[in-house]
Amino acid sequence: MAAVPGQDDRHAGALLPPSAVAALWAVRHGQSTADVAFAEAERTGSADLPVAGRDSDVPLSVLGQAQAGALAGWLAGHAPGTGPDLVVCSPYVRARQTWEAMAVAAADVPVLVDERLRDREMGVFELHPAGALKARASEEAVRRALLGEWSYRPPGGEALADVALRVRDFTSELARAAAGRRVLVVAHDAVVIALRYVLAGLGAPVPHDLAPAPNASVTHWRGDGHHLRLAHWGQTAHLTDLTLAEGTA
Repeated sequence: MAAVPGQDDRHAGALLPPSAVAALWAVRHGQSTADVAFAEAERTGSADLPVAGRDSDVPLSVLGQAQAGALAGWLAGHAPGTGPDLVVCSPYVRARQTWEAMAVAAADVPVLVDERLRDREMGVFELHPAGALKARASEEAVRRALLGEWSYRPPGGEALADVALRVRDFTSELARAAAGRRVLVVAHDAVVIALRYVLAGLGAPVPHDLAPAPNASVTHWRGDGHHLRLAHWGQTAHLTDLTLAEGTA
């Protein structure tokens, strides 16, 4: 099997979790308005909070809507009987908007919404870009840098390790309930990274240095009737006609 970008030899001895799911694709939502605002805050060094409201309500940007349309083209490119026959989506607006744009290419595919696929919760620092966190809670910013994203748990929020726990629960249930199905997950970067870690199996290393999954990217695992194996990570070839294909968060 060809090497998977980002994979390393440390995964070779991991014990894969059992799963009879025939295929799994994980799509990160298209670029959101928060992605745009956070990038601008980083560019200008602003310590303001550029996005108001709840993270769960953040919608797609104009580019994100175009990326979601490109994902519909990717979905339409599957031959009959080879694409997803079940969709499970995050409850967040930006993920649901992404699927709504894709759904034009997937007539009659059942869709479920599962709260375990929500984005990483940041607690009291919800919708705080790095500059705002540093300005408002400098000691917390230092702690975050020291611990790293896998272990850092903001007050009232989650570490990436916590996301992996709920994603593990999701994949375990999916393995039992969706045997033989070809499943598409539409969610968030944190969820895609957690899926990669969980499906790599017992003994897989923590993905401290794994780059974020790009906005509107597709990650694919192939099933052999017993396990799911990573085939492609964060693919964006379907976005080649769009500019600024990759978001920031």
